[in-house]
Amino acid sequence: MSTTGATADPLAALGSLPGVADSVESVRKAVDRVYGHRIMRRRGNEITGEAALRGARGSAALSGADWALEEVRRRTDFSGDDEARVVGASLRLTAEAGQLLSIWRQSPLRVLARLHLVAAAGTGDEVGRPRQDGEPVDEPFVELPLPGAAEVSGRLEGLAELIIVGGSAPALVTAAVVHGELLALRPFGSHNGLVARAAERIVLIGSGLDPKSVCPAEVGHAEPGRAVYLAALDGYASGTPEGMAAWIAHCGRAVELGARESTAVCEALQRGAA
Repeated sequence: MSTTGATADPLAALGSLPGVADSVESVRKAVDRVYGHRIMRRRGNEITGEAALRGARGSAALSGADWALEEVRRRTDFSGDDEARVVGASLRLTAEAGQLLSIWRQSPLRVLARLHLVAAAGTGDEVGRPRQDGEPVDEPFVELPLPGAAEVSGRLEGLAELIIVGGSAPALVTAAVVHGELLALRPFGSHNGLVARAAERIVLIGSGLDPKSVCPAEVGHAEPGRAVYLAALDGYASGTPEGMAAWIAHCGRAVELGARESTAVCEALQRGAA
């Protein structure tokens, strides 16, 4: 995403694209319904924990480890094979995201480096820093052209500046741009999808849209399937107003589906308590 030009607040400008205001309003209503549920008011910590688990499962599914929820719930060792390590990385990122909220607005690049370090759980020179020219990127499901290291650095700096400066853009728009930009850039050698979705989660929580993290967008990104997710990402990468609006709408729908998931959990708990 370009951060230059005549528009002082490019994120706010995206909020005026056709259909985006409707998505923002629809998301707000969906989130409000969850927070207004009687079970949410009484057992919010349980809903938050369940949303974290389901969000981690959804993010891992988009990165190639599509495990049943109960398998994620029961498993304690995530070091076995590639899929297990992906699920483990997703769970670690979900747990870590809430610890980084205070740093995000001051130093988003530091947070992204930390997220990659947590996801990769390695000690190599490439862990926790943007990739350099010639270094491979392991992100098999994203087939967009891979930007060079100089472009990655410039666009990450631009993204960080937008976050630090803030502005009037709705939280959904900011979260969608952070998510889309990180996936388009793939700034790290691995785990970019997991990091991008964790960063989206941080924006949604830190903005106050979903402060208790009970509307896991990762669930909504995964539910329609990876092909739908990647097609929406193509719209973001195109840079066209129509493509950007479609990506923001997709992210909005993902939050709504996450809200629906937690509403269902609330309803199940309510039936059990009856």
